[in-house]
Amino acid sequence: MFMDALKMSLPADAVLGFLFYMAGAAVLFALYAFIYTRLTPYNEFALIREGNSAAAIALGGALLGFAIPVSGAISHSISLLDFLLWSVIAGAVQLLAFVVVSVVVKGMDERIRRQENAAAILLAAVAIGIGMLNAACMTPAA
Repeated sequence: MFMDALKMSLPADAVLGFLFYMAGAAVLFALYAFIYTRLTPYNEFALIREGNSAAAIALGGALLGFAIPVSGAISHSISLLDFLLWSVIAGAVQLLAFVVVSVVVKGMDERIRRQENAAAILLAAVAIGIGMLNAACMTPAA
């Protein structure tokens, strides 16, 4: 009886879909993290290993800011390809947001290196805010 209920709750096609979407999201997340950390003029991981909380805040915000629209793309996509395309668009928007904030807030890279949490919190808040807007824009029109 338990196995029947389990099969009804977790049909093979649903599990397969979960695995494909999760694998796609994991690859995109890693790719975004790779591109983001190459775009920034500082080495987040080295700074974090040294105990730089500003680098951790900024990177954490960037990753959350990307994960939010990716989760929206998964929820609203009609296919794996649709999900991948919207996620790439979301990544481009998130990277653009980082560039804009870096231009507007002069010396952002030096501020992160000096562990200025105020700058890092701003960077993280913008990334998360843009991520939320990004996800909302992916909602299909009624």
